Amino acid sequence: MKQLTFAPRHHQLTNTNTWTPDSQWLVFDVRPSGASFTSETIERVNVNTGEVDVVYRASQGAHVGVVTVNPQQPERYVFIHGPENPDEHWQYDFHHRRGVVVENGTATNLDAMDITPPFTPGALRGGSHVHVWSPDGTRLSFTYNDHVMHEYDASKDLRNVGIALPYGPVIPTKQHPREYDGSHYCVLVSRTTPNPQPESDEINRAYEEGWIGDHGYRKPDGSQQRWALAFIGDTLSTSGNKVPELFVVDLPDNKEAYFEAGAEPVEGTQTTLPAPPAQVHQRRLTYTHQRRYPGLAVQPRHWVRSSPDGSLLAFLMRDDSGVVQMYLLSPNGGEPRQLTHVQESIQSAFNWHPNGQALGFVQNNQIVLVGVNDGAITPLTRPGSEVPSADAVVFSPDGKHIAWMQDVEGFRQLFMTETRL
Repeated sequence: MKQLTFAPRHHQLTNTNTWTPDSQWLVFDVRPSGASFTSETIERVNVNTGEVDVVYRASQGAHVGVVTVNPQQPERYVFIHGPENPDEHWQYDFHHRRGVVVENGTATNLDAMDITPPFTPGALRGGSHVHVWSPDGTRLSFTYNDHVMHEYDASKDLRNVGIALPYGPVIPTKQHPREYDGSHYCVLVSRTTPNPQPESDEINRAYEEGWIGDHGYRKPDGSQQRWALAFIGDTLSTSGNKVPELFVVDLPDNKEAYFEAGAEPVEGTQTTLPAPPAQVHQRRLTYTHQRRYPGLAVQPRHWVRSSPDGSLLAFLMRDDSGVVQMYLLSPNGGEPRQLTHVQESIQSAFNWHPNGQALGFVQNNQIVLVGVNDGAITPLTRPGSEVPSADAVVFSPDGKHIAWMQDVEGFRQLFMTETRL
């Protein structure tokens, strides 16, 4: 176990893609833990030498955070960027933020902003968040909130999942000082409704998404679905309680499909959210309303993660004793398989080892691996006085190390240890 950072300030890892492709650097922001979005820099630490670099420094009163790295060379970083020159009418919020990409020191807006009609296809109207590149590095997923809906009726500003595609740039006609261009063409791929019908597949929130497979997944007919995302969607029970379930959205392989609107425009209207393209449909995978503890676990917060070959999705649920366990399910559906049978709940988000044979997370106050075939738990650290953070447990691309955060004398520091895999 090796401590990587020592400065008397917080160091915050994102939940995935926090290593550079060469497994030499970890990227982080320096906002305090919790909800305060006040980091002014994106930084990285060399895991061998301890050298710390500033990747990007915000200016004009803006703040940045939640950085991830493109899995492929050349090195590209993407992160949330808050508004410059915030004022009483426009400051950082779920619906006031964007993605910014830094490559070779040059920063570029990922998503365009257009909040005045007529809206621009491919532009967003609010805030994108937790930007994660696909394994091949060509496109990104994100979660999204909408400024236009927030102003029209805040109850209709629903969290959704979107993707940024390399079909830009997108250049709106600027009619508002907060509008700007973006390098990528962006669309929403989830569909939400403010008032889901109880016991239906309708959801009012889509979140914690993950790309499926390094190259997609194989369908029952033997064909390969090249692009797909899994995410959590909040359904309603008969009694009106929120029940988070697992959903999948298959994405088209052809560029033209993303420009083809369905019954509603992809760019949205003054009274409706942007809508998925015509060929994009979400599909529900889990049906847990009748379980003793319905729904996917909301604590610890976690993101759906796919095995590298795309055959299995991992997620957390409570077993009949109320213990948070890991479950696996094919993106084609079926019955979830309980992987872990631990006595003490899993305590963190998780990720797959690059070889697809294990997953890493916090359990029993230590960093552990679980074998995919046998469910055997292998501790990598000893339980200490400080519990590793639940936010992120991330493998290096070469699979040799796993990184996490842990408090030391009141500050969140970065650590890593060997995986021995």
